[in-house]
Amino acid sequence: MLTPKIPVNQQPTGEIVPLSGSIVDQSTHGTTACHCQSHTPAQATSARPTVQLTPGSIALLVGGGTAAVLVIGAVLVSMLLAVAITASSLAITALVIRSILNHERKH
Repeated sequence: MLTPKIPVNQQPTGEIVPLSGSIVDQSTHGTTACHCQSHTPAQATSARPTVQLTPGSIALLVGGGTAAVLVIGAVLVSMLLAVAITASSLAITALVIRSILNHERKH
């Protein structure tokens, strides 16, 4: 959908096919067609490059993934610990203030 529409000729024919679909012959414009000596067909290339995985790159991916999991886990655990410490300190503070206020009311 978003890829450009570029005409692809397997072998040069001397004709230019624009995106509109009409054929323009180069011989009418004074340009000669290519007369190459080689008649071997062009190799078809895939749109995506192939990924070559070597044992070293696999080890690097596994090591990088493990390090990322450990770092993210440490960050999440430290955030959870910070929330737990804050909640417990607020609970203790609330109990102390409540005890002080109750003690003041009794006297």
